Amino acid sequence: MKELIFSFLDFLSVERGLARNTLSAYQDDLEAYAAFLCGKGKTLSATTRNDVVNFMLSQKDNGIGASSIARRLAAIRMFYRFLVRERVLREDPTGLIDSPKLWKKIPDTLSVNEVEALLSQPDVRSAQGLRDRAILEIMYATGMRVSEVVHLKTGDLNLDVGFLRCVGKGNKERVIPLGKKAVAAVSRYLEKVRPRLVKNKQSDHLFVSRLGGSISRQSLWKLIKRYAREARIKKPIKPHILRHSFATHLLEHGADLRSVQEMLGHSNISTTQIYTHVNRDRLKAVHKMYHPRP
Repeated sequence: MKELIFSFLDFLSVERGLARNTLSAYQDDLEAYAAFLCGKGKTLSATTRNDVVNFMLSQKDNGIGASSIARRLAAIRMFYRFLVRERVLREDPTGLIDSPKLWKKIPDTLSVNEVEALLSQPDVRSAQGLRDRAILEIMYATGMRVSEVVHLKTGDLNLDVGFLRCVGKGNKERVIPLGKKAVAAVSRYLEKVRPRLVKNKQSDHLFVSRLGGSISRQSLWKLIKRYAREARIKKPIKPHILRHSFATHLLEHGADLRSVQEMLGHSNISTTQIYTHVNRDRLKAVHKMYHPRP
């Protein structure tokens, strides 16, 4: 089954152009499913609808959330369709299975003051501080995913006009405006820091490590968590918290949903609509606090 999984992932990479992170998630999903079937003594050709349902139930019993189970079912569905198309199997047992009902989880966000506190933590008197400030400014100014920031190239920037080009999930390209503070921070980094870090190395990555190589997603996440800790922010810090804050603050200040959708790179506006729930909760809190008859 491992060989079939790798063939399927190759198909997704070449034919669908899926991102490496998505492929890695699908691989984990399918390997979990393969381990479940192996434990039941089942082969792919002998699987039925009940086997897939039992796998989903076992995931729920193990504490896996509904959104993760839905993604695993999506991966399994695509895998079976691929096997039927390649004539490895005759039938797809997932055809009549419904996805688990998903609840909308409101994302964690920072207040404007918390974002300001976070962005002010890097010591801009040092080279690393200038780089880190540029990273944080660009993340909050654009709402880009951590993986998208890591893969930014110097050629993706147009600082004169105040825009950057971002290649997101599924190799979809979008153009995002930059604010003046982000432009200023990135300009200082490019002028004073990046040439010293890269030295004689050939690299087109915008943000580089102290050794001149490309910075990793894990390093970026640790960077955000460290500065949040130094800013004494008590909220749980996750990789996309600046992305969530970017979207929430735009909507709170009157941005239209379609524009925010385009800047975030969401293919479906229902994904963007979750941020309107954050806004409504804030309005309810303000009403409760200040209305004479809450």
